[in-house]
Amino acid sequence: MNVINLADYQQFSNEKMKKNNIFQTPRFFCDVYCFEPGQEQKGHIHGEQDKVYLVLEGQGTFKVGAEEKVLGPWQGTLAPAGEEHGVRNHTDGRLKVLVFVAPNP
Repeated sequence: MNVINLADYQQFSNEKMKKNNIFQTPRFFCDVYCFEPGQEQKGHIHGEQDKVYLVLEGQGTFKVGAEEKVLGPWQGTLAPAGEEHGVRNHTDGRLKVLVFVAPNP
């Protein structure tokens, strides 16, 4: 059994949002996305993959389809395959998001 500590997967980058991979199989992957203030994951579409965002720390503006909502700790959302989605850290604090994508692109 591979046991991890989420604290080990929370590295940030001043250049852009940092993706820290935790688990990956041929069927899915799980990352922690770390956003400094003002950083974003621009809107994009996965034709065949569903994505789940779960906020670990901070607040961010999450867009799925035509909707935008601010989510905070212990809140999450689903971006179904084919829906445009993205995240923006609109605050002056850090944002950490646990992300699951399946199937693995």
